[in-house]
Amino acid sequence: MAKCFLPLIPLFLIVLLLAVAVSESKAYSTTTPFEGHKPEKLTHLHFYFHDVITGDKPTAIRVAAPPGANSSAVSFGVVMIADDPLTEGPDPSSKEVGRAQGMYVSTDMNMLSFTMVFNLVFTEGEFNGSTIAMYGRNPIMSKVREMPIIGGTGVFRFARGYAQARTYKLVGLNAVVEYNVFIWH
Repeated sequence: MAKCFLPLIPLFLIVLLLAVAVSESKAYSTTTPFEGHKPEKLTHLHFYFHDVITGDKPTAIRVAAPPGANSSAVSFGVVMIADDPLTEGPDPSSKEVGRAQGMYVSTDMNMLSFTMVFNLVFTEGEFNGSTIAMYGRNPIMSKVREMPIIGGTGVFRFARGYAQARTYKLVGLNAVVEYNVFIWH
C-alpha cells in the first residue's frame, strides 16, 4: 500500500510549493488614494538664469563636441554641463535664489536650439531645499520659449507646469535669461 503513495509524493510537494508561492506573491501594482497630496496650488516663480561660458569663473562648460562642430553654424551635437545661478534680478550680483543644474545639448541641425535637462534647485525662502525638473526644447533665437516642468521634490513634489524663457541680455556667449515658471503642485 505504501508503494502506491510513493509516486504521489512528488506531485503533492509540487502542489504544496505552488500554494505557498501563490499565497505569498504580491500584486504588480496597486492604486490607492494618496491623502498626503492634493494638487491645488499654482505657484508662479520669476527669476533670472545666468549662463556664463567665458571668463575666469564659467558656470557652464562644454564636455563634448562631435568632429566638425566648430564649423557648424548651429553647433549641432555640442553638450554643455551647467551649474548656473538663479537670481531675483537680472544683475549677477542680485540675490541668488537657487541654481540651475543640468545640461543642454544642441539637437537641431537647422537652427540654434537646445534640449534642456535641468533641475532648478532652490536655496532661499519658502522653497529652500525644493527642486523642479525642467526638460524640453529651447529654440534660443525665438523671443519666448516654453519648456515643460515634469516633476519636482520637496514643496514641488508631483509638480507639473511650464517655464517661459526670454533672453534678457546676451554678451558674446554669456546669457542672462528671464524665466517665468508656472507650477501646479
